[in-house]
Amino acid sequence: MMAFRTIGVALCALAAMIPAATHARPADVITVPGFADFLAVDGKTVWVTNKGRVERWSRHGKITAVAMDKPCGAMAIAAGALWVADCRQGTLNRIDLRNPKVVASIATGIADPGGELNVVAGAGSIWVASDAKGLIARVDPASNRVIASIAVDPATSYLAFGLGSLWAVSGPHQSVQRIDPATNTVTKTTPLGRAPGFLVAGAGAVWVQEQGDGTLARIDADSGEVTGRVKVGDSLKWGDIDAGGGKVWLRTTDDQVYVAIDPDTLTITARVGPKSGSGALRYTRHGLWTTAHDQHTLTWWPL
Repeated sequence: MMAFRTIGVALCALAAMIPAATHARPADVITVPGFADFLAVDGKTVWVTNKGRVERWSRHGKITAVAMDKPCGAMAIAAGALWVADCRQGTLNRIDLRNPKVVASIATGIADPGGELNVVAGAGSIWVASDAKGLIARVDPASNRVIASIAVDPATSYLAFGLGSLWAVSGPHQSVQRIDPATNTVTKTTPLGRAPGFLVAGAGAVWVQEQGDGTLARIDADSGEVTGRVKVGDSLKWGDIDAGGGKVWLRTTDDQVYVAIDPDTLTITARVGPKSGSGALRYTRHGLWTTAHDQHTLTWWPL
């Protein structure tokens, strides 16, 4: 009897270590007609890219919309503005937050017209991958002008700013590059797994989706080296990533809506929601916003 009891205790302990998918009922599931995709948090509201427009939503409904030709990719909020790439026009658009309208359209070029890219803010500038041959444009928000072009690996389109550097990923070249904003030069290039994509600099490291491997790579900001990986699933394509509250948050397309990852132990602490296809994710200290563009929904998940 003692042997069976010991085995039972061991199995219970093992089960406790494996996070089950949690189908917690979210606070709000909002129907958004069109193609709600990328997100940028603006206080208690959130901006969403859609077909021919960007929209501002709260948990109670749509607040406003600003027409654009083809808004695409992850957006940034800085200098009193929302910064959005237009993949059809090849521009970086500046939208005033107080009086929502396009107040500047900067001809930067767009490295990935398909929209898998990031506009990011940092070091007093706005950054966007501007040419598939391997260029990143640095824009001064005071003048709305490109003040530098940084040479990077071809097909670089995914960007993040944090921990003192700009970080840039090329999917085809399977690399993440660290860029010094003081010199506008690449200071470290690190090889990655298959089809690396969206990334975030936060929670003490740089985190990159290795979409083809279904893994999340942790990169030390000082050395630029990979220090660990988390196996999340078979694939991480078409998802998103953010960091905050002591965790890394990963929007997935298989098995669940998102997972929470402990950055120190590299363990998945929660798998939340049912499978919902492609979409974006952004963290706030009160909860998470996610989109599911094929289901035409914007969802608020309280933490």
